[in-house]
Amino acid sequence: MKRLTRSLIAAFTLGWALLLAAADMDYGLAPEQIAPDTWVLTGRSEDFSTGNGGNIVNTAFVVTEAGVVVIDSGPSRAYGEQLRRAIGRITPKPVVLVVDTHHHPDHFLGNQAFPPDTLAALPGTRHGIDTEGGALNENMYRLVGDWMAGTEVVTPARSLTAGPLEMGGHRFELLALDGHTAADLAILDRSTGVLFAGDLVFNDRAPTTPHANLSAWQNALGTLEKLPFKRLVPGHGPVARDAAPIRQTRAWLAWLDRRLRQAADEGLDMTEVLALPLPPEFRQLAVADAEFRRSVGQLYPAYEQQALR
Repeated sequence: MKRLTRSLIAAFTLGWALLLAAADMDYGLAPEQIAPDTWVLTGRSEDFSTGNGGNIVNTAFVVTEAGVVVIDSGPSRAYGEQLRRAIGRITPKPVVLVVDTHHHPDHFLGNQAFPPDTLAALPGTRHGIDTEGGALNENMYRLVGDWMAGTEVVTPARSLTAGPLEMGGHRFELLALDGHTAADLAILDRSTGVLFAGDLVFNDRAPTTPHANLSAWQNALGTLEKLPFKRLVPGHGPVARDAAPIRQTRAWLAWLDRRLRQAADEGLDMTEVLALPLPPEFRQLAVADAEFRRSVGQLYPAYEQQALR
């Protein structure tokens, strides 16, 4: 009897702990409508942490007559599942397409929550998820902990190509670009004027550069700036009504390139570069100091090699 009582107490304790964990793992997703049929879920302008569960990313969805189009699935299985429920509070229509804009973990690790036949991405993004997804997922477990419970890598089976995509009364234009990663997808909904820029554009947050090619990135920003959009959804930071976030991202990348090139030409070592101050115009950007330090570690060795040639 005592053994049975202890077992019941243990089971009750475990069940209560699981309920508390489930309550704590609530992302509090609240879709905001920014245009007809179009909702955005804006993440925090922070680094990954156990406090935010990896929710530092913007995801979005468009309700078309044919079903729901999702742009990026979020940083975890739990996020993807909560995103599906948030969509369900807006519309009973099924999700028919989930687009991963690139292969960084906060943009695709929610794939698991959606039907496999809805998942799609550029071929380069699919390759990045295939080759790096496992390591990226493991790193997210280290950074945000229990929020990642049950999250596994799911690579989209469908490849997207640049060009028009008609769906349920919406005229999407898919733009296959690169620079932030080797494959960056931007989507312009010509029916509403909303541009989903992915991580090619950051707004009031310093850009991340783990897979960056700064020259190609600048070219991609030039392409985006010429588009006839009315609303701009960046990968991180608030939605905008104009091209200011594009110009801000462009300015940061141009400064970063000049700073690292000059430092390499002057023969500074990495420790000396890390000690350099940020210009006043960038000090207000979220996580600017941290992203500069990361960018130095990621990019500076190539500048040093170039300076030695």
